[in-house]
Amino acid sequence: MIRRASAEFIGSALLAALVIGSGIAAQALSPGDTGLQLLENAFATALGLPVLILIFATVSGSHFNPVVSLVEAALGHRSWRDVAAYMPAQIIGCLAGAILANLMFGLPAVSISTTDRFSWPHLLAEVVATAGLVLVIFALARTGRGSVIPWAVGAYIGAAYFFTSSASFANPAITIGRTISDTFAGIAPASAPGYIAAQLVGGALGLLLVRGFFGRSAQAAGHDQQ
Repeated sequence: MIRRASAEFIGSALLAALVIGSGIAAQALSPGDTGLQLLENAFATALGLPVLILIFATVSGSHFNPVVSLVEAALGHRSWRDVAAYMPAQIIGCLAGAILANLMFGLPAVSISTTDRFSWPHLLAEVVATAGLVLVIFALARTGRGSVIPWAVGAYIGAAYFFTSSASFANPAITIGRTISDTFAGIAPASAPGYIAAQLVGGALGLLLVRGFFGRSAQAAGHDQQ
């Protein structure tokens, strides 16, 4: 359990550093061009996320996301005891990763974000982004294509930066982490609860879609079932 929770902590920290750090770099490289900044941020995330998933997949399953952990447990692939250990590790990991990203670019370790992202279109986008993420992961796992999950997730998240108005956070842990970086990828603390609620709704919707399309019996392909 310690080994698996530690993998979730390190993986989540690296994910937050990847997302926030590439956002900070994009701001510096392309000042004043929001579209190019988003492209650079999305490109780095789409490349780096599959690598992180591949590194820790055989240790913890590479969730880095409380919604993924909750859905996997609800589908019977993982124990709720694991989820209870994973979720704090994921949240603390994303906070640590945000601090790391800030420090790597010479910024204060913690700077509370002032980027207000709360709007009903943004919340709808988070429902869609999270439901889609859950569907991608578990549809592939249940149909014996677990080996392509890392690449599919990276491609989906990279695309969702653009086809959703919220830029696809789709992860409560990284939403919390982003609140302490007042940079391109940040989100104001007042906006975070709405995003997290929308992500949980999206996770539940994704779970229903997986069960509806692929049945209740689970193939464990691509997932560590410890």
